[in-house]
Amino acid sequence: MTPRRSLLAGVVAVLCLAFLGPSAPSGALVARPLPVDAAKDIVPNRVMTWNICNPCGKSGQNLGRAAEIATYAPQVIGLQEACVRDVEEIRGLLQGLYGLRYHVTYGSVLHSWGRCGGLPWKPGGYGQAILSAAPMTDRVNAEYPDGGSEDRGYLSVTTTVAGRTVRVINTHFAERRQEPVRAAQARVLAKEIARHDRAIVIGDFNAMPYAPELAPVQALATESDPGCRDAAGGVCEPTTDWQSKFDYVFLRGATALDGQVRVHPSAYSDHHLFQSDVRFVRRTAPDAPRTP
Repeated sequence: MTPRRSLLAGVVAVLCLAFLGPSAPSGALVARPLPVDAAKDIVPNRVMTWNICNPCGKSGQNLGRAAEIATYAPQVIGLQEACVRDVEEIRGLLQGLYGLRYHVTYGSVLHSWGRCGGLPWKPGGYGQAILSAAPMTDRVNAEYPDGGSEDRGYLSVTTTVAGRTVRVINTHFAERRQEPVRAAQARVLAKEIARHDRAIVIGDFNAMPYAPELAPVQALATESDPGCRDAAGGVCEPTTDWQSKFDYVFLRGATALDGQVRVHPSAYSDHHLFQSDVRFVRRTAPDAPRTP
């Protein structure tokens, strides 16, 4: 190939990558270097939650998001405000660039061409998603009767964390200044939590830790960060760019390991990644789901 033709081919390749943006195949991308203290492999007792939107749909964001998740390598991570095609790409990047294999389950509550792309007659799914290093079963995807200003719901699956079978529930409550709507959503969610002796409830609740509307959830599961359990309970680290604590890991039949509840700020969302490493409470009776 002549130098002139080689230069032309290089220019075309760069333009193609710029045009494809987040749809570019992982083989054309280079893994971003991880910090020296990054997890070496999946951490079997680590759960995380992350609202990944804002900025939404920006080219190259998913490469950065995959690097963030790979840095902490949780056993389970719940994503909110997630477009199916973004999650598909993040999952592919985690495997192709970092060797981390995740199963995925979707809990879309909207199908929006304007928000998630796709075709006008086949718009992209939008809502919750769960990535788990272990297989997931018994999927329940439910919309709340009243989502507030936008459809909202929860995604519930059975999977394995720290070698134990557990119900993982990922949710997104109504936006700020919609307290009565969130209170009703919490009552619906509490019925799902109550069915299980062991549950990990993760998500963006759009409410501060001591907000009254969270009471039905807090009556059944404990916030993993002891500093965020009440208004005077200690230092409660915010999980958003606007200095609010909106993202939670609630634990039922489990506790968080001391010193392993952490907030990780990110340049790829206005929410931070929230991490809890957990251990399960010893039980004497066999596991069995409860009825509401």
